[in-house]
Amino acid sequence: MPNVTRCRRCGICLGACPERIVSFKDYSIDIISSMIKAVNIPDEFEDKPRLLGLLCENDAYPALDAAGLNRIEHSAWIRFLPVRCLGAINVVWIADALSCGYDGILLVGCKSGDDYQCHFIRGSELMNTRGENIQEKLKQLALEEERVRVEQVAITDNKKLAEIINEFSEEIEEIGMNPFKGF
Repeated sequence: MPNVTRCRRCGICLGACPERIVSFKDYSIDIISSMIKAVNIPDEFEDKPRLLGLLCENDAYPALDAAGLNRIEHSAWIRFLPVRCLGAINVVWIADALSCGYDGILLVGCKSGDDYQCHFIRGSELMNTRGENIQEKLKQLALEEERVRVEQVAITDNKKLAEIINEFSEEIEEIGMNPFKGF
């Protein structure tokens, strides 16, 4: 049972719900799934990897904005969607993206550690535990584990985020295209 007085609207419960029944008026598994499926990739990228970045809206997405403001270049193959928290990522989104033909998915959240910064207490840390569900989904789809990568950054890590994006792009290019591309 939900306790509305304790809800922070972080969406971490979305990431844990196997039945996809938890949702908010403006944030649900179906809303993000629809966004993933609607991302337009220009034709010029047809023979290049299609990458999706799901970035926490509190640290990772602002770090990406700062990279843009500082004119720090990164791979043009990736498209980004903000999520409330890395802990809110549901394996359904991963399966939808891979089934749509994305070649790789980069999940980026707040930095954890001694100076833990996650705005929703343990969201990034939870993704480490839930990563097993993602690996299981990749095995079900007969895809390489490297197609999904989890990273953590601080809001000031704009250069580091661009480096992560570029390294991930190169790694996915080496692995090759997703066999579901075009289906």
